[in-house]
Amino acid sequence: MTDFQSIKNGDHHAFEKIFREFYPSLCGYAYNFLKEQEASEEVVQEVFFKIWERRNELDISVSVKNYLFRAVRNSSLNQLKHLKIKEEYGKYNRSVIRENEKILSDAVVEHELQEKIITAIENMPDKQKRVFILSRYEGLKYKEIAAQLGLSIRTVEVHISNALRYMREELSDYLMP
Repeated sequence: MTDFQSIKNGDHHAFEKIFREFYPSLCGYAYNFLKEQEASEEVVQEVFFKIWERRNELDISVSVKNYLFRAVRNSSLNQLKHLKIKEEYGKYNRSVIRENEKILSDAVVEHELQEKIITAIENMPDKQKRVFILSRYEGLKYKEIAAQLGLSIRTVEVHISNALRYMREELSDYLMP
């Protein structure tokens, strides 16, 4: 009776004999692929576990040695493939996290900037604020602002110039050098 036939019949001793005989060389073989002792041992143990677990389904026509080495090779390659997928997912996940952190950071900075702009505009003198809002938020030309507020075009220009200088000072932390 072959060793596999004995294992198929539930013979613990035959299974243990094969395990003891091939375990060290199979671990070395797996190590050639995985380059890590613990992972190599896990792969070999998993192969033996699957053999025992599926012993009733075994239909092996090659030698015990050939079967075991082929099974360890396939499992090692699957492990490498799994590790590569895991690594790629990790890289992707880290890039998504970095991108989300950047988006969140940008949103926070944008919100802070909006708050700072609003505060700066509110702190302008009333006429200067009114001229600035009509120019920058309502899109009116200097001539239209002057006509609407009863000011000279030169006065509108001065108010805008002063408002822009004031805004540059207030927002200096957010401006590029």
